[in-house]
Amino acid sequence: MNLRAVNEWDALHTVVVGTAKSMGGTPLLQDAYDPKSKEHIRAGTFPVEKDCMAELDGLAALLEAHDIRVLRPQVLDDLNQIFARDVGVVIDDRFVATRMISDRAAEWQGIAPLLTDVRDSHVLTPPDGVRVEGGDVMPMNGEIWVGHSAADDFGAYTTARTNEAALDWLSDQYTDWRVRGFELTKSDDDPRANALHLDCCLSVLAGGHVLFHANGLKHEEDRAFIRSRFEGKLLEVNADQMYDMQCNIISITPEDVVSCPTFEHVNAQLLDWGYRVHTTPLQETAKMEGLLRCVTLPLFRQA
Repeated sequence: MNLRAVNEWDALHTVVVGTAKSMGGTPLLQDAYDPKSKEHIRAGTFPVEKDCMAELDGLAALLEAHDIRVLRPQVLDDLNQIFARDVGVVIDDRFVATRMISDRAAEWQGIAPLLTDVRDSHVLTPPDGVRVEGGDVMPMNGEIWVGHSAADDFGAYTTARTNEAALDWLSDQYTDWRVRGFELTKSDDDPRANALHLDCCLSVLAGGHVLFHANGLKHEEDRAFIRSRFEGKLLEVNADQMYDMQCNIISITPEDVVSCPTFEHVNAQLLDWGYRVHTTPLQETAKMEGLLRCVTLPLFRQA
């Protein structure tokens, strides 16, 4: 299998779409590790397997209709394998097998069988002490953007998934790339004040456009950098829109974007910018604080 991803928008050829099959029932509140899931557990509205399966199968069908090869994780009993993005990330021609929180470590076993044709030298495994999840990592044509938490937040919040050591480790693996870190705003209790991953508050598109929830970044200098970098081509979304995951979309070609039908304001802006917008419902999946980028793991994008 050939691997390639140098940005977020080249034409998508091969992708893993997560599976909800055998995802298990509603977790106990004390076993949930993000505030949005906790909210729905308390309310009795946590998503059920059949609804999530229908949503993910619908997304897979949409992608296949655009001649994209779709792979699915090997199903493991009673394990939520919906958010394939966090299990790994392709940067250039290598696969970074990310080191997740212990509650999710078993998800790697569903992805590993898909990579049996990849040379061992092209699979990177972080050492002990490095924590990183794929939703925090974005290849950006010679730069790697990484959402992370400093030591104080990383030790305090379950929602802190990528640590500062990941920045140094990625820099060592990709010496020709610049690693740029963005410290994220974290909360274990308020989903509107928590950027679970970088892709929950930032989505960069081919035309130099960006969807951005500024308060997802902890520091004003990082917010200013994004506003300056994308001046005139930026749509800022508010906390409620971020909660709905409206930054978490995917590009399947430089001109084609997949979004959700309820994202009316975002979709209108995307159309105004000149993109073709394809929609598929994922409102049940979104209850677990992830959406389109989270459930997809690109393996090959072609320039």
